[in-house]
Amino acid sequence: MTPAEALPLSDEADLGTATASSYGLKRGILSPVETLAQSISTIAPTTSPTMTIPLVFALAGNATWLAYLLATAGVLLVALCVSRFARYSASPGSLYIYASTLRPVVGSITAWALLLAYIATAASVAGGFINYANVLLNLGFGLRAPQSLLAVIAVTVATAIAYRDVKVSARTMLWIEAVSITFISIVVAILLAKNGLHLHPAQLRLDGASSSGVRLGVVLALFSFVGFESATTLGAEAREPLRTIPRAVIQSAMLTGVFLILCAYTEVLGFAGAHQNFGSSDAPMHLLAQQAGVPLLGPLIDAGALVSMFACILACITAGARVLMLMGHNGLASRRLTQTHLRNATPGPAVVSVGVLTLLPAALLAARGASGSDIYGWLGSLATYGFITVYGLVALALAFYMRRQGHLTPAVILLSVTTTVAMVLALVGTLIPVPAAPYSWLPYVYLVYILAGLGWYFRLQSKRRRPAPQHQA
Repeated sequence: MTPAEALPLSDEADLGTATASSYGLKRGILSPVETLAQSISTIAPTTSPTMTIPLVFALAGNATWLAYLLATAGVLLVALCVSRFARYSASPGSLYIYASTLRPVVGSITAWALLLAYIATAASVAGGFINYANVLLNLGFGLRAPQSLLAVIAVTVATAIAYRDVKVSARTMLWIEAVSITFISIVVAILLAKNGLHLHPAQLRLDGASSSGVRLGVVLALFSFVGFESATTLGAEAREPLRTIPRAVIQSAMLTGVFLILCAYTEVLGFAGAHQNFGSSDAPMHLLAQQAGVPLLGPLIDAGALVSMFACILACITAGARVLMLMGHNGLASRRLTQTHLRNATPGPAVVSVGVLTLLPAALLAARGASGSDIYGWLGSLATYGFITVYGLVALALAFYMRRQGHLTPAVILLSVTTTVAMVLALVGTLIPVPAAPYSWLPYVYLVYILAGLGWYFRLQSKRRRPAPQHQA
């Protein structure tokens, strides 16, 4: 076993070793824009105005914009921590390799949490895909398709593209998001122009908002950003990764934050004028397009949301497969998952595995009658536990790693401590007050999963320490 293969089970992670190997993937084939596209598509900024912002409004009300402002600040702190690591390391394992610099067992926890986060996000967004596919079918033909069938179509096609070529995947995701964001931006701009250059008093005064509602809204708003770091999983495939990946991480967080704060403010403003319940709308941008006097954009935005959700599924499978592949290299998963396709140079077995694991929860919940919105909310909340865990551990590891590198400064210490505390507070915000079922069950599901991953890690450690059997001549 090579040093890279032993990384999470050894006494100290070596970021240089992780960076040196391409693990059979195509090296340097993605441009800076295509690298940025991976993070943007995993965030799926089109999905939030159509699915997540209404859910945040149901909690935070007129403070929805504030919830997104605070979430943006928290994500930017994490982005600064991740970008510091990304200057030293470019590896498909991304954040889990960074956290391994703290302790091997921390790397193991991070690996399993990150894998779950990508898979649960993909499955969650498959629920959003189901919702908008039926919105469009009902709008155009008065029909509804079987939910399980829609989940199978979305995840299978995304898996096939991820299996074929990462460059095709990146280009596809880039164009999908660019068109969708353009349509939403047009509606936002028209609504702001129609309402004149003045602030909405109810939002400025935070009328009706409560501190607990804002806190819960911030935690839910964080789900709008999860995956912003996924460009780090392209470390072997990005061009000049030690330069382009840190930029992609910061840029994706900043651009998405500005976009979502504007969308949150404008959507609440638009629905206040329409005198309709924003929090329960299935297709909010459709109504806002009518409010803006451009009803033609309504169906186009709905279609853009549908395709954006597909792009998010694709991005999560792409990122999750690379994490799973490196887990195989490091002994945390089957060695078969380390294989790459001879022609495509993609981690074929890992892509297929992540695709299957994505499809199972989405299709099973759909078959049991759960709505697309419920699937989106339940699995998205589960994914948030994973991402908050990963972000917090990476932030904590930063100060220790920079000390070993001789680059520890008061600014780094402040960044590491502040970000860690922010993630702890975010985690507490998901637990207190206790949410209604089935959300109240999710922390226990997540805890059992992490404990199972830890059990597997300690089993591997035990096997490594066991003396080899002596063979007599």
